[in-house]
Amino acid sequence: MSERDPRIDAYIARAAPFARPILEHLRALVHRGCPEVVETMKWSSPAFDYRGPFCSMAAFKQHAAFGFWRGELVVPGATSMAAMGQFGRLTSLADLPPDQELLSLIRKAAALNQAGVKGPPRPKHARRPIPMPADLAAALKKNAKARATFDGFAPSQRRDYLAWVTEAKTDATRKKRLATTIEWLAQGKPRNWKYMVRKPATKAAAAKAPAKKAVRRGS
Repeated sequence: MSERDPRIDAYIARAAPFARPILEHLRALVHRGCPEVVETMKWSSPAFDYRGPFCSMAAFKQHAAFGFWRGELVVPGATSMAAMGQFGRLTSLADLPPDQELLSLIRKAAALNQAGVKGPPRPKHARRPIPMPADLAAALKKNAKARATFDGFAPSQRRDYLAWVTEAKTDATRKKRLATTIEWLAQGKPRNWKYMVRKPATKAAAAKAPAKKAVRRGS
């Protein structure tokens, strides 16, 4: 059996009385199912590594949780690692599956890690669109250049300006940002133009640039 991390000992000792036997039992099963597992702490909770992230457990005020890192591959029908793990809210040992079933899942998870199997990619959640505020719409209507720039921008670039204006904390800040937005858009500038890397000048452009006159010393 691998070494025990004293930080996990302290974590279990601080847990609520109902959670301690759950955590101790899960910890013992993980070591039985994967003797080479390495204990550690991640996100302030006990975690177990075996050739990469393996599983973790946690105790809260009224429940405990246990889950596998690649839960959707280990537990049929389960989702990926979440606050509740793959076994829901654990309030007593009776909420856990039978030991042999858990051991089988632990060994399955260990085999996946050993084989280097990666979990399926997690779905990307589309960001909520930011509605066009009335004051910005009115300002764009008055400035054709700014409106043309805004309409020609990619959705992410338009979102940068919309978020900047709508997230202003005060009316004064909002008015200032609105004026700056119209000014920059009229100049064809994206919201973060100051941080964009400028492309180096080409040799042709450098050749056309006027040469600097040498300044004589002592003249």
